Amino acid sequence: METQSQLPSTQLQLKGTTFLRTCINGINALSGVGILSIPFALSQGGWLSLILLSLVAAVCWYTGLLLKRCMDANPSVRTYPDIGWLAFGFKGKIMVSVFVYMELYLVAVEFLILEGDNLQKLFPSSGFKFGSVSVEGKQMYMVLAAVLILPTTCLKSLGLLAYVSFGGVLASVVLVLCVAWVGAVDGVGFNQRDELLKLQGLPTTLSLFLFCYCGHAVFPMLCNSMNNKTQFPKVLMVCFVASTMSYGSMAILGYLMYGENIKSQVTLNLPTHKTSTKIAIYTTLINPITKYAAIINPIAMAIEEASRLFATRSMAILMRTLLLFTTLILALSIPFFAYVMAFTGAFLSVTNCILIPCLCYLKINKSARKFGWELVVIVGILVMGFSVGILGTCSSIKEIVKRL
Repeated sequence: METQSQLPSTQLQLKGTTFLRTCINGINALSGVGILSIPFALSQGGWLSLILLSLVAAVCWYTGLLLKRCMDANPSVRTYPDIGWLAFGFKGKIMVSVFVYMELYLVAVEFLILEGDNLQKLFPSSGFKFGSVSVEGKQMYMVLAAVLILPTTCLKSLGLLAYVSFGGVLASVVLVLCVAWVGAVDGVGFNQRDELLKLQGLPTTLSLFLFCYCGHAVFPMLCNSMNNKTQFPKVLMVCFVASTMSYGSMAILGYLMYGENIKSQVTLNLPTHKTSTKIAIYTTLINPITKYAAIINPIAMAIEEASRLFATRSMAILMRTLLLFTTLILALSIPFFAYVMAFTGAFLSVTNCILIPCLCYLKINKSARKFGWELVVIVGILVMGFSVGILGTCSSIKEIVKRL
């Protein structure tokens, strides 16, 4: 039987990624579709909830460091599920795998919903009939997006993915600038003030904030891909600071522009006849294409490592195609962007970004269980995580069921 010091590798070791490329991959993983919903999240909680955005960022950065410390405890650790193995054995690995891959899978689903919503915003009268079957524009655009994304899923090297990721990072920056332009130049203005605090909406706000920082499942892969793994804490700092600046800017701009009328994606509020709006939406459409491969890659590589059936190149491509197809089916079935995101944030992101890193670290590191500031901080984070998870999950499920 394998012992904890002989962890099974579920992923090929990736070497040679530089500090800069790792930062780009990390920022791309964090600055995802959450940037579109961050003004809606702020509208649910009020202006004071911006403090919670900074708190969530700090907590997720700290738990990212805890993951790195868990990896340092055993050089055989390659993936996030391996950390679960090191802490709690085989059952721990299975538990972590289920939560990690569910989260990444639902993020991929969100990408396709995003494509459908924004393309329908640009071309609202599109759609077609095939016999007695009527296909709406949103559904048609989801399918077209999946076709465009498919070639990127064949990329495995994070060094190569960094070039694709750079497009995603650039797209996020352009998106913030376009929204600012709509408010400052195109006549929308920044006149909304609204409420300071809305207690009833805080569960949704926190769930969406947590979704914005759901990159922990990718962190072990990013760390193991580096030339110099000791620089990974610096990578985390760069990624979280850059992402928080981007999220905070978008939240403030969108809420000042539209207040209570903000939609689940800020691009759906923008006036379609403006050039800046079209640039913003087209830029938004680039994000899923540039990010999908990096998000789905850990799932695909875990499947490839677990079964010899996918050892050949052709079978690996077939498996990745099937993964894309299933995310498309789910996106077509439950196309509620904000509340699918809130559920993912409350149930899965809380678990993967807060609960698992803390519990695994306490189990692996005996000294951390001794009473002191570190234990107090970790216990406080766990209490916060459980509270947000329960309240946010119940709230998001209620909203999804209401709309089905």
